[in-house]
Amino acid sequence: MTHRHRLPQVYRAEQPRPIAFYWWKYRLSLWPVSAAEEELDGEVETEVLFKPEECSQRSKRGDLINAHYDGFLAKDGSQFYCSRTDKDGQPQWFVLGVGQVIKGLDDGMMGMCPGEKRKLTIPSTLAFGEKGKGPVPPNATVVFEVEVLSVSKGPRTMEAFGRMDLDKDKSLSKAEVKEYLKLEYEKGGKPRDDPFYEKLIDDIFYKNDGDRDGAISAKEYNIYQHDEL
Repeated sequence: MTHRHRLPQVYRAEQPRPIAFYWWKYRLSLWPVSAAEEELDGEVETEVLFKPEECSQRSKRGDLINAHYDGFLAKDGSQFYCSRTDKDGQPQWFVLGVGQVIKGLDDGMMGMCPGEKRKLTIPSTLAFGEKGKGPVPPNATVVFEVEVLSVSKGPRTMEAFGRMDLDKDKSLSKAEVKEYLKLEYEKGGKPRDDPFYEKLIDDIFYKNDGDRDGAISAKEYNIYQHDEL
């Protein structure tokens, strides 16, 4: 099924923002080259490729999303990004709707279920704009295939911090973060082995343990980290 989301005019002037955060990853089917070459005028075209029968939680602004995504140029179908091969192949964690990804992804990934896959055709005004970025040329319509692995409340809240802080010492140890990740993956029906979690935790602490003391304080936890796409 295909939906078009009409966006308020104010968003057309926004510049593309960095794709962000830390943590996981997993694989999508290749996108068939079928997107129209012409620009979409301020709209994101959304096609649902797969949707699970049960949906316990739909993504909304402020939720923490764990997802894989592949990026293609609509003009010729050439791939310019793959989360499964870039940055050690880990799926991306980001907070939805706050500018940690380009505007077209922020809008097109609203209302997704864990396990759902979508194809998003995004005009340049909601992607990389008049300047383009890297292999994406100026004024290019792009297509992203996205697969959401999990949806949870945004982690940058003290409520979420409190759930992870099992010993209530106002800091997160590697063991506490590992326990949280294991529960999240098992809840999503995708349990992993210890080497997977260890690699993930090393990345989390590298990006968030600013003073390198082996723990993430409440202050360190409450700072958004940004990675370039």
